[in-house]
Amino acid sequence: MANNKSRSAARIRRHARIRKHMAGTPERPRLNVFRSLKDIYAQVIDDQAGATLVSASSIDKELRAKMGSLTKSEQARLVGKAVAERAKEKGIESVVFDRGGYRYVGRVKALADGAREGGLKF
Repeated sequence: MANNKSRSAARIRRHARIRKHMAGTPERPRLNVFRSLKDIYAQVIDDQAGATLVSASSIDKELRAKMGSLTKSEQARLVGKAVAERAKEKGIESVVFDRGGYRYVGRVKALADGAREGGLKF
């Protein structure tokens, strides 16, 4: 029998399964990643308060000028560094990495590496 489930529905199921065991706290918030075909987004979230503390994306006005002719993986690394810098300004040192149901390769890995370079611990 054919399995006609969409890839996005499968990703959402994987993300829900991961999120059952992961939550961001005020001491150690969650670094969430969303990846679209063209752009990448990162948020640092305190799940107990239900608030986004810091965010960065490849469509930010500050970062858009730097993107130029970079590849999507290089853009993801810049977004990771930016979210790490913004988190450091808010006093956030360590986070829980939530890959959002995506495989830890390519742009997701580049964003995580950029965040580590920026000084976040996870």
